[in-house]
Amino acid sequence: MSITSLEGKRFAQMVIQGATQLSANAQLVDALNVFPVPDGDTGTNMNLSMTSGAKEVQNHIQDHIGNVATALSKGLLMGARGNSGVILSQLFRGFGKAIEGKESLSSAEFANALQTGVETAYKAVMKPVEGTILTVAKDAARKGVTAAETETDFVKLMQAIVDEAQASLNRTPDLLPVLKEVGVVDSGGQGLLFVYEGFLAELKGEKVSNQSSLPSMNDLVSAEHHKAAQDFMSTEDIEFGYCTEFMVRFEEDKQSFVEEDFRQDLSEFGDSLLVISDEELAKVHIHSEQPGDVLTYGHRYGSLINIKIENMRQQHSSIVGESKPVKAPAKTQEVDFAIVTVSMGEGIAELFKSIGATAVIEGGQTMNPSTEDIVKAVEEVNAKKVIIMPNNKNIIMAAEQAAEVLEMEVAVVPTKTVPQGMAALLAFNPSATVEDNKQLMTEASKQVKTGQITFAVRDTTIDGVAISKDDFMGISEGKIVVSDSDRQKSSKSLLEKMLDEDSEILTILYGEGVTEKEVESLRDYVEEHYEDVEVEVHNGKQPLYSYIFSVE
Repeated sequence: MSITSLEGKRFAQMVIQGATQLSANAQLVDALNVFPVPDGDTGTNMNLSMTSGAKEVQNHIQDHIGNVATALSKGLLMGARGNSGVILSQLFRGFGKAIEGKESLSSAEFANALQTGVETAYKAVMKPVEGTILTVAKDAARKGVTAAETETDFVKLMQAIVDEAQASLNRTPDLLPVLKEVGVVDSGGQGLLFVYEGFLAELKGEKVSNQSSLPSMNDLVSAEHHKAAQDFMSTEDIEFGYCTEFMVRFEEDKQSFVEEDFRQDLSEFGDSLLVISDEELAKVHIHSEQPGDVLTYGHRYGSLINIKIENMRQQHSSIVGESKPVKAPAKTQEVDFAIVTVSMGEGIAELFKSIGATAVIEGGQTMNPSTEDIVKAVEEVNAKKVIIMPNNKNIIMAAEQAAEVLEMEVAVVPTKTVPQGMAALLAFNPSATVEDNKQLMTEASKQVKTGQITFAVRDTTIDGVAISKDDFMGISEGKIVVSDSDRQKSSKSLLEKMLDEDSEILTILYGEGVTEKEVESLRDYVEEHYEDVEVEVHNGKQPLYSYIFSVE
């Protein structure tokens, strides 16, 4: 039997199947990352992002497809991680905007909504690159629009979209030479294809896997973090002790719901407030000292469901091994300016704080923080104006998306590395405006060169550099330039390519597994061969990357 109309409940199951299919193949997508570094995380980021969207859809399953698409958009927006996750969220943000208000869709309306999603995603990327997830999405949507001119059956339409997505994915190496050199297709495009394959499976009445296997966000996040973020703070620093989450199902005989008023009123009860709503429900997350008062307020608007209250002080004490009781701290005063930055490694986090960072989000190469993570961190610093420094090219889009959501004066300084972040932070002027600081700090970040030493996870050849699995690769300004089985040899070779007669300061951040003897040997080598270069050494304690070099 053909399907000529798509309503909300069926689309919700398509989304859940898409998320399940992507989750089942996330490791495969990770393995397609071009660089053979141990932090290829496109599959992880897309999986976490799509899972967030699917979870929101599960809470809003209904006949009205416009409302389901809005829930998907909201879930993806807040859960988006990495460039691939943000682009995925933008694809379905445009899709949702195109069909809001519609109870069901024809094949043509569905295809046109996919096309609108593509246009939204392209606008969100400052310099779109062909041969990526964007190209696969564009080609698939274009095929859908053409097919829908004569095809009314959703199964046949989705089959045409999937076939073209696969064909487009196969063409990505012809558009990006580095893909052809390494012998892979684009990882983000492959992730999107898995989502579309899940859509098709649902329309055909097939199951890609048991839907109960859809992972929880907590499981996924816990699996990816190498070190608890709680280790960077003390239990006494927790201002509002109860993480309170609940949903309000609106009722006609209750108070009329206005999201802006609702959010403003709840903000008086604590911080880290997030409110997402549609015509039937409001989802609330807040950190508060009075969870009972929060629930009482929410009950004014309707019945309360999915209530969860967690004692964060108790959780934190368990995580960091504390056993002593703690008292709730006094409410912090609002500050004028704050800087929120991202780093991986306890030593690097401490270094950032020592030179002026207000808060450090744990994340980076192995775990890109989501839009929601960044929003929460910014809200918790309790500042009128905030500068965000991602320190990783794969976090910039999520940071910019967070800046759009936040209701305060926020600017993102697009730092791509830890050394860029440190240089930018040192240029911060507390008496300047947000925009002036963004300009000053961005310019300062361009004055440093970044080098990294990490190990290869597979054999490959990139830019003429032959790489063997477990080799130590030297990466300069994002490009692999040396590879050697000996870490010290690779490090020295990398520094030889980075240091020149204009170099004045070399900062060495050494990571996990590097001995002090190795660091001293490397310092001696630089001081012997580059007499005019001042060397600074810090224990960054970062995972995966043996060394991070900053050259000024």
